[in-house]
Amino acid sequence: MAPYGPEQDTTEAGEPRARRRKASRYAVPVAVAGVAAATIGLVPALATSGDPDLPKITAQELIEKIAASDTQRLSGHVKISTDLGLPSMGGLAGGVAGGGGGAGRGEGGEGSAADPASKLMELASGTHTLRVAADGPDKQKVSVLGDASEYSLIHNGDEVWGYDSASNEAYHAQGADEGAERRSGKGAAKGLPATPKDLAEQALKAVDGTTSVTVDGTAQVAGRDAYRLVVKPKQSGSTVGQITVAVDAETGTPLKFTLTPASGGAAVIDAGFTKVDFGKPSAATFDFTPPKGAKVTEADERGARGGDFKPKDGDFKGKGEGKEFKEEDLNDLRVIGEGWDSIAELKLPGGQGLPTAGSGDVPPDAQKLLDSLGDKVSGEFGSGTVFSTRLINALVTDDGTVYAGAVTKDALVKAANAAH
Repeated sequence: MAPYGPEQDTTEAGEPRARRRKASRYAVPVAVAGVAAATIGLVPALATSGDPDLPKITAQELIEKIAASDTQRLSGHVKISTDLGLPSMGGLAGGVAGGGGGAGRGEGGEGSAADPASKLMELASGTHTLRVAADGPDKQKVSVLGDASEYSLIHNGDEVWGYDSASNEAYHAQGADEGAERRSGKGAAKGLPATPKDLAEQALKAVDGTTSVTVDGTAQVAGRDAYRLVVKPKQSGSTVGQITVAVDAETGTPLKFTLTPASGGAAVIDAGFTKVDFGKPSAATFDFTPPKGAKVTEADERGARGGDFKPKDGDFKGKGEGKEFKEEDLNDLRVIGEGWDSIAELKLPGGQGLPTAGSGDVPPDAQKLLDSLGDKVSGEFGSGTVFSTRLINALVTDDGTVYAGAVTKDALVKAANAAH
């Protein structure tokens, strides 16, 4: 169905844009990476037909309805599918997070199989069914349902519990300071981008003239009447095709979020309620006591690597070796372009690129794997490797510069040439 009404750019001329942004906006935990680049310009359009039959509403009014939505209580089931063209990220994420993945778990290892830092990264690939519940800002629960097991993350007051029924392991964090939230997973419990509302809020954070937004008919999601808000880039070169958000007509709560790539095919992210209830969940929903015999890991026991990252000897060579690596060390982050075509440029620690064949920095088998994951490119900037997904692409040059964004490989090479 075609959008209703003409496109109009309502952005004020000369609106200032920040030249620097937090590095976290360009992190690639997959559920957020695609939508963080979605900056939109408002386009009045009317939803006049579809099933169900709902009153007319403009895109501006629908976005305001989403912003005004104050749904504090709900429960239900969410189906989320993520297809970046990557292998399963569960074990890998554990190693990166410094917690519970692979060899780091269990007897003699670090971390816990119930650590949110690794467990929730499994949502980065495949299809998962979640059971969610919320009762205000201090009580949330997300359960990832498996065939014969489930993983639950519960935030209740100043406590966070993670429990993995397959391993009978529990993870416990207490305290509300910002650093503790980041290290314990409490931040993930409060802001996990696992529901359509979380994803839609990321996509609607900024407003500019690089995107058209229209209301494209209506739909029924989880038995509720909804409007379809469609967000599309006006620029060429983006890997994002469009974002579609089904918005509950009564409450303004996003019920379904779909991000499709410009290359076509299956959605990169498709998250929607299959069942939803806006009533108050039972208080018992947020109670948790570790089962008998469960191994309980306290947040402080997993070490400081869950917060600021401190490389081990040999992690990086050259300048900066052994130095604590923190977000503020990325103050050199530069943003090239604007809107959907934004590209993040930054330097790798040590000022060196990836190891090359014959350098002796990595074993031959590991070098073959590294080479197979990327495509060699060259230009005025020199040479480098492009690592591609269906949404986010990154160019790592041989001199240690990284260019990354939801843009095509050609756009990255062009940006690197222009910066040379």
